[in-house]
Amino acid sequence: MDDDKKLEEVKKVRKVWEEKVHAPSAKRFRMEDRPTEFHSPDEIPDFDFLRDVGFPGQYPYTAAPYAVNLVPNIRRGAKPGGLRRAGWYSGYGTPEDTRDYYLEMKKLNWLGGPNLAQDLPTQCGYDSDNPEMEGEVGKVGVAVDTLRDFEVIFEAFTEKQELDKIATNFTNNAAANIMISNYLALADKRGVSWSKLKCTPQNDILKEFVSRGTYIFPPTPSMRMFRDSLTFFTEHLPGVNITSIGGYHIREGGASREEELAFAMSIGIAYLQEGVNAGVDIDAFAPKFTFNGFGGSMEVYKEVAFHRAVRRMWAKIVKERFGAKNPNSMRIRVPLFAHIGCSSTTKQRALNNLSRTVVGAMAGVLSGGSPLAFPPYDEPLGLGWSLEARQLAEDATRIVMYETNMCDVIDPFAGSYFMEGLTNEIEEAAWKEIDRIEAMGGAVKAIETGYMQQIVSKSAADRQKKLDNGETLLVGVNCFTEDYELDVTTSKMIEHPYSEESRYAAEQKQIDNLKEVKRTRDNREVTRLLKELDVAAKDESKNLMPLFIDLAKSYASLQEQCDVLRNVFGEWTMDAFI
Repeated sequence: MDDDKKLEEVKKVRKVWEEKVHAPSAKRFRMEDRPTEFHSPDEIPDFDFLRDVGFPGQYPYTAAPYAVNLVPNIRRGAKPGGLRRAGWYSGYGTPEDTRDYYLEMKKLNWLGGPNLAQDLPTQCGYDSDNPEMEGEVGKVGVAVDTLRDFEVIFEAFTEKQELDKIATNFTNNAAANIMISNYLALADKRGVSWSKLKCTPQNDILKEFVSRGTYIFPPTPSMRMFRDSLTFFTEHLPGVNITSIGGYHIREGGASREEELAFAMSIGIAYLQEGVNAGVDIDAFAPKFTFNGFGGSMEVYKEVAFHRAVRRMWAKIVKERFGAKNPNSMRIRVPLFAHIGCSSTTKQRALNNLSRTVVGAMAGVLSGGSPLAFPPYDEPLGLGWSLEARQLAEDATRIVMYETNMCDVIDPFAGSYFMEGLTNEIEEAAWKEIDRIEAMGGAVKAIETGYMQQIVSKSAADRQKKLDNGETLLVGVNCFTEDYELDVTTSKMIEHPYSEESRYAAEQKQIDNLKEVKRTRDNREVTRLLKELDVAAKDESKNLMPLFIDLAKSYASLQEQCDVLRNVFGEWTMDAFI
């Protein structure tokens, strides 16, 4: 019997099973509205293993981006695969506060370079002494106004943790080029070669327009800034990534799984095209693209399928659309695989979040990567995880890694009728949305018209409605909330250094810091360079990165530079498309 006849036979038998066995059982147990599913080969009749899945670490990377699971050896301070990686996302208050925090963490063996959270004024291009920023300085990250602030923060990273021995991440998008210029200026002051730096700026400005909101300039001049970093990094900074694209933020903002995938891929296409338009070979810069993560949920099977679709789609885009030949261009680089997403955590009965993240860690393994019990359980309780929560999260990850042996197998669902069908379904839905965006003129146009923003807003409202009406269940929030249920807590063993007193004192301290910098620097040189920036910004052909580096060395402030660009590029507001 050939394959087609076998599939027809399966269909016939399935039909009989559904009518005679499955339906009566569902009725008996009152499960007609949501009967248990079972999947069979007739659902993926055209399945081709080598074309659709392939082996781990080989095109189309559906199974996994690498051939092995990066599980560290059991030793003090071990990191997956021995890689140089930045540590936990962190930073608050003044640069001195953040420096001291990193020094304390080093005593507790929390190693790795800084994964630097910056406050909202910094991310939006404002200085700490701007009166409109009152109350925000140092609040959700560290304040960075000038090179002086980097000099202070990185006092925590010297000798065995010198700049050429650590990896550093910056969460900045609109002003990412200015932040990287501070880092390069700092490297020059310390005598560290640019060629030895390992660094990742987020530098994903298009996502900011869709969800996160820390944009400054309109999309088109923002893409000019992206072009400048892409070409400059490719030529001068071999170890510095160009971007860390964030589908995660789009899902957290409310987008559906398929919308997030389509929007993230469309944004990635726009960035790739920017490099090609600048005359850079695709294989020279695509390997320096990373994704900082994608969204997550408690729907394990769908998240596993989602990540398989992510890898396959990115590989196809880079190879088939842009003609890449280097496998490293096609292999998506992402540190976080399937997980639950911070929006799945709850303030109510918060310790339940640990159980949720263990489910997410197991999903990470099933999706073709390493487990990560993320985020720490107290994520919804306020900024800054407690050390107790971080310990529990770290141990949960270790338990999945070392006690379950799940990491011994990559992509255990490969070839599953159910999983292959679900992967195809998610991918097909994302391609349809990408086609709609392409018909509009691409991601930039879809943002300028407000299309992506409106889709995310509508989906966010739909998600909330399902929670409110009980269609989506959340234990301890909209079900199992009776008085006899216990809200279990843990004891606090170590006081977190991010105290209310520190936060409220930070603003004036940072204003005083900036005032002193402006008093002692060469203000004539700053004025001269800012005028040069104004002229260069008006010339589309000019790369602004060298000027930003000179401005950093002159201790020009962030807002001084951004204000020059605001006058040239204009500013973007949310109602620009209404």
